[in-house]
Amino acid sequence: MALGLVAKQAIVKEVNEVASKALSVAVAEYRGMEVKHMTVLRRKAREQGVYLKVIRNTLARRAFQGTAFEDMDAALTGPLVYAFSLDAPGAAARLLKDAMKDYKNLSVTALSIGSGVMGADKLDAVASLPTRDEALATLFATLKAPIGKFVRTINEVPGKFVRVLAAVKDAK
Repeated sequence: MALGLVAKQAIVKEVNEVASKALSVAVAEYRGMEVKHMTVLRRKAREQGVYLKVIRNTLARRAFQGTAFEDMDAALTGPLVYAFSLDAPGAAARLLKDAMKDYKNLSVTALSIGSGVMGADKLDAVASLPTRDEALATLFATLKAPIGKFVRTINEVPGKFVRVLAAVKDAK
């Protein structure tokens, strides 16, 4: 069934709003994928905070205008599913990477974090980006390490003194 002008404008507006807020986008070709598998993929996307949408590439080009993903025009060919990461930059790439293991007909064609299009060869690098919580935990551990080392060093002085006294006592 063909979409009317009003429906197309609504889709473009919706995708543009999501793309404006998104941290990254991953685009995958889904040719030959069954509907039940796409339903499972959509469910996983909702659970992981990823906006997943199948739209026409011409509408996607219009929706990307004025966003950080404007330069993805060349990568938008074929039947594509668009995955937008709203919380963590690597969430969409992680979702599609995991889905590619289960569904052989799904293949990532392009990625973008902010500006600049990356090929499918960068999928592993983008998928391994830490989430916000993981990045904060790493930062805090890095900030805490010197303080912990200093406290252990200061604590070692009285500990060494006690061990020396215990050795003198054992010797006598």
